[in-house]
Amino acid sequence: MASGVEEALIAAPACVILARSRSRKRKFWVRPSLRARNQYSDTDFLADLQQDDRDLLNGFKNFARMTSSDFDYLINKIGHKIGRKDTSFRDAIPVKERLAVTLRFLASGGSYQSLSYLFRISKQSVSNIVPDVCEALIDCLKDRMKISTPKVPTASEEWSAVVNEYWVK
Repeated sequence: MASGVEEALIAAPACVILARSRSRKRKFWVRPSLRARNQYSDTDFLADLQQDDRDLLNGFKNFARMTSSDFDYLINKIGHKIGRKDTSFRDAIPVKERLAVTLRFLASGGSYQSLSYLFRISKQSVSNIVPDVCEALIDCLKDRMKISTPKVPTASEEWSAVVNEYWVK
């Protein structure tokens, strides 16, 4: 005859399995508002802004803080690093959109949530895109960066500065 404790130990895994099987299932894989990105997507928006830039209206430059030719240059430099493949579940976010999301984040300092609404991409995707693209930008453009290291004063130089500031006048 099993005691109450033994019966509870035997029944506990069954309760866990039943609780997991009754968990709430997703209603949809992608939010309906994000699914509508095919109607007038950010790719269309970027194309319109690039046309504005060609017409000297500076729409693209105001949006991404660079000219459309600089944007195309970056696409050519890092496109192969930030591109993803389409799957049977969904189409990959295009390279231009991935770069545009990152540039808009860097230009505006907006939140991932606001970028999610602007580009109709999930917040989780934005949070993956921005670091990936930043890493690719740094990797491809590091030879063009000029980084100067500040001179750190020695202890005697610091002491001399203190003495000169307070006592020598």
